[in-house]
Amino acid sequence: QVQLVESGGGMVQAGTSLKLACVASGRTFSSVAMGWFRQAPGKERELVARITWSGGSIYYADSVKGRFTVSRDNAKNTVYLQMNSLKPEDTAVYYCRAGADLYGTLWSRYWGQGTQVTVSS
Repeated sequence: QVQLVESGGGMVQAGTSLKLACVASGRTFSSVAMGWFRQAPGKERELVARITWSGGSIYYADSVKGRFTVSRDNAKNTVYLQMNSLKPEDTAVYYCRAGADLYGTLWSRYWGQGTQVTVSS
């Protein structure tokens, strides 16, 4: 059983920054990839960023490239999402998800509860 708890969301103005954190329970954190997803109202949940078990390979959605940075601290069982230059279209509930393997080719069934990010113009 894996539990994921996100934090760091909030209401901010466009152009500012937020840093999300996701703390994982369980001993397998350092051996799986982790991902950040988001879901805006009326839209499907989408992958925003993915980081492999070691942090050696990272994927970003085109919509956030150059603005968001994903990182992880395996000693703290924590994955982060630094979000800079936020835009109103970044408004969504952000979720972390555990991978089912080292590289994120498969996803587990474990999701966090989500944290709301609202960006006003």
